[in-house]
Amino acid sequence: MAEVGRAGISDPGALLPRGFWAAVEVWLERPQVANKRLCGAHLEARWSAALPCAEARGPGTSAGSEQKERGPVPGQGSPGGGTGPTLRSGPKQGMACCELEEAQGQCQQEEAQREAASAPLKDSGHPGHAEGDEGDFPSADLDSLWDDFSRSLACGNSEMLAFLTCSRAGSQPEAQRELDVVLRTVIPKTSPHCLLTAPRREIVVQDVLNGTVTFLPLEEDDEGKLKVKMSNVYQIQLSHSKEEWFISVLIFCPERWHSDGIVYPKPTWLGEELLAKLAKWSVENKKSDFKSTLSLVSIMKYSKAYQELKEKYKEMVKVWPEVTDPEKFVYEDVAIAAYLLILWEEERAERGLTARQSFVDLGCGNGLLVHILNSEGHPGRGIDVRRRKIWDMYGPQTQLEEDAITPNDKTLFPDVDWLIGNHSDELTPWIPVIAARSSYNCRFFVLPCCFFDFIGKYSRRQSKKTQYREYLDFIKEVGFTCGFHVDEDCLRIPSTKRVCLFGKSRTYPPSREASVDEKRTQYIKSRRGCPVSPPGPELSPSPRRLAAGSAGHCDSHQALDARLGCVAGTWAAERGAGPQAEGPWLPGFHPREKAEPVRNCAALPRGFIDRVVLQVANLLLGGKQLNTGSSRNGSLKTWNGGESLSLAEVASELDTETLRRLKRECGGLQTLLRNSHQVFRVVNGRVHIRDWREETLWETKQPEAKQRVRSEACKTRLCWFFTHHPDGCALSADCCPFAHGPAELRPPRTTPRTLST
Repeated sequence: MAEVGRAGISDPGALLPRGFWAAVEVWLERPQVANKRLCGAHLEARWSAALPCAEARGPGTSAGSEQKERGPVPGQGSPGGGTGPTLRSGPKQGMACCELEEAQGQCQQEEAQREAASAPLKDSGHPGHAEGDEGDFPSADLDSLWDDFSRSLACGNSEMLAFLTCSRAGSQPEAQRELDVVLRTVIPKTSPHCLLTAPRREIVVQDVLNGTVTFLPLEEDDEGKLKVKMSNVYQIQLSHSKEEWFISVLIFCPERWHSDGIVYPKPTWLGEELLAKLAKWSVENKKSDFKSTLSLVSIMKYSKAYQELKEKYKEMVKVWPEVTDPEKFVYEDVAIAAYLLILWEEERAERGLTARQSFVDLGCGNGLLVHILNSEGHPGRGIDVRRRKIWDMYGPQTQLEEDAITPNDKTLFPDVDWLIGNHSDELTPWIPVIAARSSYNCRFFVLPCCFFDFIGKYSRRQSKKTQYREYLDFIKEVGFTCGFHVDEDCLRIPSTKRVCLFGKSRTYPPSREASVDEKRTQYIKSRRGCPVSPPGPELSPSPRRLAAGSAGHCDSHQALDARLGCVAGTWAAERGAGPQAEGPWLPGFHPREKAEPVRNCAALPRGFIDRVVLQVANLLLGGKQLNTGSSRNGSLKTWNGGESLSLAEVASELDTETLRRLKRECGGLQTLLRNSHQVFRVVNGRVHIRDWREETLWETKQPEAKQRVRSEACKTRLCWFFTHHPDGCALSADCCPFAHGPAELRPPRTTPRTLST
């Protein structure tokens, strides 16, 4: 046994030991937040067990099954007592790992004829995983596995018993106590460059009273039977001494530790990286407002689908014609598509369907998500107010339409299974409404980003929540009011706004459609700030949804009933059975303009921008007069990098007319300086002169796609420093990505790009 890491923890908030167990749960359920080479983990089962006690058992008694208590265990409660398998004999101290494995195998052979425990295992499961999910372990086999391991402890594996109980080898535990045991499957990220793609199982033994968590990896023997892999057993331990807490990482058999770099990292990683994460998580006094990542779909299925799609559509990064970052947008849409494909596959299995779901993506933007879903066999189309250049590259099989969506009875989709809103901005709150009114079987999926209400921007109403959490709750409320059971999950995408909401089923039978639609109308009008009163022709429930049934019945959503007055039945009685005028569901809604206004300082005159850049650079360089013509050769040994100033300090030096002109642009002065990327760095509200000697070192670590883009842009613009800086450019001409004089300029690439087939 060896300790590979130990960290002292300051606990001013008195969060320990409870905080330690919260950190352990993060490592159990979401190991990918610490180990980036993992996709996640699946907790297959959780049960109570006990280790051998001091008294010896008589021959012929099962060591692991007779007294074992099965059932769910409270995550942080004090384990109760109980009896279990007892130690019968022990080997000499200092037994090697291979000898311990032999002892385990001998016990398995001796007990092979004994009947395995038949007590049913109550699987605590994992959110979103139904029974029979791939990789689930039969409870009878699990009972047998744990019994075999317990017998190996009772058969002579005293060192492992001592390791589990934090006692000296050869001694007995003072008292038997209940343990929380978890069967976990660790799922590595699949990659064509990585040979290890198969999930790995392990048993995790949590001893709350001792403050230890022991990880027992499982492997198959020659007969295909699972057993504990003794060489890769490790333990996380919490201890307290002299008013200070410590977390330690120990390895049972360090001389035989086998690292694959993924599921089993090097001991130094466990003792440094993992230990630091656990120490940090243990004293973080905050609770996440969001679900665990990929909590509602199978992580193994998702990982496989994502890697296949990523490999299939990676060429999109090379031919991306938009000004947006290709890596972010391509891989984000690949991840969203992988999630939807798995979600829909599981839905087909639940409903007994074979036909693939149809969809419409409202506000589809670049259309890549539509292209992927179409290519994977799902019929559907995308609609956006503005056509993108990349649309022409997809081909005729990808259906994209340029049109504005205004929520009314003419923008319904009765024959579509799913409506998608992927960063759909002003349409986001309307998508559950459109789905609900399109047909009873229509579902929705939204990934909210910008905060919009039914009309205009969303206004905050609660200061105790973040704006993002409050907005998500608003969209969930919209979906609930529209009659959906709304699910929430967190996607694995390169974005800070990665929570998705979807409605797969309704909270009411089809016969109550009319009364529920009355409530939708009331709710939409209440969001406009108007008093709740019978709607006139300007705001009426969709006539398609009022065709039949239960017009005088109030819905059972009590919280909303109290706010809206539950007057749906009264409205229906006053309105009668006459036809309703078709029109916008809420006057005042305006889709975005087809021509997107440019307010990022790009439309400002070039002379004005150059003057501001020179003025700010002069401030940072301490008042040195900048050159207005070409000069230096960049061969000087010293180079003035200037000082840093806050944006407020820079703004105070600019004249009123310049500030007024910048204020009309989104972001103002900061946007102009960020756009002047060659000259400035803006970090945490402070402005710096960019030193391209540091940038060159950083760029060599960038992904191949970004290096290729920079290589194509090399020498296509003049070097600002060569022309204007008092010391010239800090780089020589052959190292600088910009042209040192007009003679070095080369034309930008204009080669047309096409998608490879």
